[in-house]
This record gives sequence, structure tokens and C-alpha cells, in this order.
Amino acid sequence: MFDQVASVFFDEANELLDNLEGYLLTLENEPENQEVISAVFRTMHTIKGSSAMFGLDEISKFTHKMENAFDLVRQGKVFVTPQLINLTLKARDQIRCMLGSEITPEIQNASQFIIEELDSCVSGFNVDKTDSPAVSSGAPSSSDNSSSASSDSSAESTWRISFIPSESIMQNGTRPELLIRELSEMGTATVVTFADKIPPLSEIEEEKCYLYWDIILTTTKTENDIKDVFIFVDDTSKIKIEKITGVGIHKKIGEILISRKLITEAELTKVIEEQRKVGDLLVQKNVVSEQQIKAALAEQGHLNKLVKEKEAQVSVPTQAAVTSQTIRVNAAKLDQLVDLVGELVTFDARLSSIAAELKNSSLQTLTELGEHLIFSLRDISMDMRMLPIGTIFSRFRRLVHDLASQLGKNIELITEGAETELDKNVIEKLNDPLVHLIRNCCDHGIESPEARALSGKNATGTVTLSARHAGAFVLITISDDGAGLNRDAIYNKAVERGLIKPGESIPDKQVYDLIFQPGFSTSKAVTSVSGRGVGMDVVKKDIDSLGGSVSIETEKGRGSSFILKIPLTLAIIEGMLVQIGENKYVIPVSGVEECIEYEPKEDSDFLCSHIVARDEYLPCINMRKYFEVPGISPQDQQVVVVNDQTSKIGIIVDHIIGNHQTVIKPIGKLFKKIEGLSGSTILGDGSVALILDIFKLSDIIRKMDIKSR
Repeated sequence: MFDQVASVFFDEANELLDNLEGYLLTLENEPENQEVISAVFRTMHTIKGSSAMFGLDEISKFTHKMENAFDLVRQGKVFVTPQLINLTLKARDQIRCMLGSEITPEIQNASQFIIEELDSCVSGFNVDKTDSPAVSSGAPSSSDNSSSASSDSSAESTWRISFIPSESIMQNGTRPELLIRELSEMGTATVVTFADKIPPLSEIEEEKCYLYWDIILTTTKTENDIKDVFIFVDDTSKIKIEKITGVGIHKKIGEILISRKLITEAELTKVIEEQRKVGDLLVQKNVVSEQQIKAALAEQGHLNKLVKEKEAQVSVPTQAAVTSQTIRVNAAKLDQLVDLVGELVTFDARLSSIAAELKNSSLQTLTELGEHLIFSLRDISMDMRMLPIGTIFSRFRRLVHDLASQLGKNIELITEGAETELDKNVIEKLNDPLVHLIRNCCDHGIESPEARALSGKNATGTVTLSARHAGAFVLITISDDGAGLNRDAIYNKAVERGLIKPGESIPDKQVYDLIFQPGFSTSKAVTSVSGRGVGMDVVKKDIDSLGGSVSIETEKGRGSSFILKIPLTLAIIEGMLVQIGENKYVIPVSGVEECIEYEPKEDSDFLCSHIVARDEYLPCINMRKYFEVPGISPQDQQVVVVNDQTSKIGIIVDHIIGNHQTVIKPIGKLFKKIEGLSGSTILGDGSVALILDIFKLSDIIRKMDIKSR
């Protein structure tokens, strides 16, 4: 049970740290935004409290010191500066490091160094040490808070806090006694513990909480500060915070007992009168002080006796559990579900094939019903794996922030279409390509502030990251408003490396595509960011492995754009089943434009030929020739016209069979080196069909078409 709860804690802690990074980067541009400042404080407070509950004391202490600094920011005693933002970002990285590893002396030293830097930053505002706990000190003690509270009694308030935790609160990793301790450390506190719900010893379950509390707290803290203590408490617990003014401590305790129906008002009045007489006598004899009398009331015997007499009569109202609208699901289980749905789709294809052979109407009806249910399950399971692409977009704000500081440039990241959804597995594989492209935009694309000023541009460069749906694909564009690609520099470098011949005339697009060659770089100096020619070839390789494509648009002096075309999912796709020779192949429907009859020309015996479709002269590839299929081509061959985003090509096949729900399977090692294949699938009759890679086939056709000119 503890391991499961701890796993949830680590997941939520990492999510909180991601949110914290976003808040801090927003705060850098809006340093006076009180909502964001409060969000930073609450996030730190939550991490501090939850880590303490799990015994991660080093993290709790470290975060507490960060929290103290932002408490001063909330109070307006410290202002948000770039130095404070950078130090807090370092602290955020340090907390993540501490979450994932054992606390070594090196980690402790790094934590202490950050705290010392933060202390120096805060002390620059001449903050009075009595205003707030020192950043470099540990958690404040109860006595420290009491003295500070009494030194500023004009700002003190008295609060009555009723805390009735749910019985299952400890099963969620929350430790109520630590919450009570934290409240006590805010000022002068009187805590009344109620134990009437404790069952007989034989019926006690160690994971359940049977206690509940009423606390009278006199403090300089605000109601929001008190609420922050309970920020990590589950929704089924009852928390009530009331402000009390103008009554003595004995009256406050009496009100608690009356509200709990432990005593009546008449019984309270009688007890108070008796205690007052005894107290007055003791004060007159100089045995005790008046303050000691008040403090002793919480422990006085008459009230305790009355509490015990009334315990059996107490009934505490319970709060109905709030049904959560979301649950956390292990990603591996979700992948297993999609795999099983894929097997069901294959099973349905097999069942449909058998029903068609038997020509049994009842079986065909059941098959159609099963197909409807399976496809509905497919859509739901695939939708469960879809995530907004903003989940990775948010990571790049920090990347651009750090690169701008490292390169001495002013760069702003703009994101658009963050709500666009994409398969979880695709999103995970997009991180590295996007990192490479953004780094290149920041280093090679965006000019220095001085160069931008000379060009009449704003000193702050812009990198834009956008996403939008385009049929069964998502188009992701990474663009900058920098200098654009230098065609001459790329061309000369290609000549130098022997990729093209000197003086050879090639289209601009092919020149720009040369940057995807392994080891290609026009940078004259190698930096820690780029210049080694490693990255862009990896980008293209990674995008190709996703069944996508990458293209470039650039304008000198205006900037460049890298456009990624990515399939929505890598699990199940709509395919067009075709036949070439004795074998069957699948063409993704998302790229199909139309199907037309093939009319052989004089060049029909060649691998690459041309057709005219709707007044367009299109290159096409003869798949029988490409796969070296023996035998004579059928008289009625057909052409499937596909679009690879940049242009159209024709794929000549023997027959078009029809649509097919394609469950993508990995291709075997035997076919790994065959260009033009992206995967495989199992057909209804149990045979295997290979999936054609239209992007690779398009590259092959273009290269052959250029050579033939």
C-alpha cells in the first residue's frame, strides 16, 4: 500500500515541479502578478508538506527555505528579479534531483549553495529578520512564533479551526499530526483532541484515523495561510476555519465543547464559576499567575470529566465522499489495452472473412454488430491515449530561457495550438527532434540584439511553436524571425563535401534539404549549443521513423520554418489494401488522393515513369518493377495517387482490393533494409501484408526523376 501511495506522490510531485517551472517563467515576464506569486508559494508549500509526510525531510527543509523567500515576495518585502527567478529555477531542478536519488553529501552541498545564494539575494532588500523566518535557517519553532506573534499583537487574530479528517486520510499518505504541528507553529495554539470515535481495541484498523481536532490559534497569519496547511488534504475531510474576537480562552474551549454537545451551556457556566473562585484564590496567594490559570483551563479536571461522561452520546456527522472525475492509469496498462483492441480488430477481420465465405446471414449480422462494437472500443481506447501536445510544448519554455541566457540573446517563445491532441507514444518520440530544431532556431536563426537592431528588427527574437490538425496528421511548425537559411553557404559547404558538383544547378528546396545530411554544418565555430553537424540528420531519422516528414520554408532576413507532418497515431490506421503479384500491401488512406486506371506508355517497362492525372504531370513508381515481382503485368493495372505533403506521386499496383482496418505491427529484421516499407499487419485470412512508406517512395521517385533529366 505504501509503495502505491509513494508512487502517486512522486507522480504528483513531478507534476507540481513542472507547474512550478511554468509559473516562474511566466513570473519573469509579469513580475508583479500576485496570482502567479501566490501559485508559486502554494506549489512550494504543497511539495514541502507532502514530502514531510513521506519522511523526505531533506526535501521538506530545503523547500521550506524556498517557501520563506516567496512568503517575503507575497508580503511585498522582496521583489521579483531575474536573479531570484534563476535561483528558484535552480532550486526547482535541485528538488527534482533530490526526488530521484539518494541524498548524498554532494547533493546536500549543492542545496546549501543555492540557499546561501538565495539568502544573499533576499538580504539585498534589507529585509528585517524579525519580519519573517530567515531563509538560511531551519523551520521555525513554536516558541519563535509565539514571541514574534506577541511582539506584534496589533496584527494578531484568533481563529477556531475544526479539523475532522476522513478515516482513510492516512491511506493517502497524509499525516494529520504533522498538520496540527504546523498549525501550532504559526502562533499560540490550544489543541483539543477528540477520541470518542475510537472503537474497541479488537476493532481498530491501523490504517484508519479515528481522531479529530479543534484548534484555537492566535497568530499574525492570514486565513489563506491557515488554508494552505490543508492544501494537500483529501476532499472527504471536513475543515472549518472561523475568526474569533473578544472572548477569553476558557470561553473558546467551552464553545467547542458545547458545539460538540459534550456539555450544556449551564454546565459550562457552573464549571467556569468554580474555576474562577479557585483561580482568584491562587492568584491572591501568589501561587500562580493569571496567564497560567488561563492556560490550565484546557487541562482542567471538571471539563475532562464532563467530556468522558458525554462521549457515548456524541455522533459526528460524516461528509459524503466526492466522486473523482479523473483517475491515474499506468501508461503500460493503457498500451496493453490498445494492443488488445488491435488483436480484436484482427479477429474481427478474420470473422468477417469467414462469414463472407459461409454466406450465413445470421453470422454476418452478428459479425456486423461485433464490428460496430469493436470499432467503438477502438475509438475510445485510442482517444484515451491522446494527449494535448501542450504537455511537451511547456517544457521548451525553460529550454529557450536557458539558451537565451547562454547565447546572450533576447528570445521569446510563442506557442499556438497547444490543445491539439496526439497519440501519447508519438508525443514521447517528438521531444528530441523538437529540442534539436528549437536549439538551431535559437543559435543559428535568431541574431544577436545588436545585429537585429542594425536590421531594423525588435531586439527580442521570436521562436514560434505551433500545431494544428490536418486530416489524419498533425502539422507542427517551428519557426523563427531570424536571418533565414544562407543558401550560398549551404551550397558551398555541399560542394566542399562532394555532395554536389561545382556549378551544378539544383532547386532551392534540395539545397536546403542538404542540412539533413549527417555531419553537415555551416557553422564556423563549435559551441556548447551546436556546430558539430550532429542533430538535423537525427531529426529527419526520428521523424521518418514516425511515418512523418519534415520540410523547410525560409526567406532571407525574415526567418525560417521547419514543418513536421506527423501521423495522429502509430497503433491503428485506416489503410487501402492493394495487390502486387501474389502479395498484398497496405497504403495509408491519409495520404491517398485518388485512384485511376493505368494506361501504359512507351516507358512503362521502366521503374519510374509518368502519368497525366487531372492535367498534372506526375512521376510514378511501378511497384512490380521495384519489388522485382516475376511474371507479366495484368492488363488492368491501377495507379494510387498519394500526397506526401510537398507533391503528388503515383504508385502503380496490380489491383485495389479496398479499405482495411490496419493494426500496425513492427516489421521483421528480414525487411529492415528494404526501403519503402514502414510496418506490417495481419489480414483476416491470417496472412501478412506489408505497409508501404509513401514518404520514402516519394524520395526514391524524386531522386530517379532528377537523374533522368
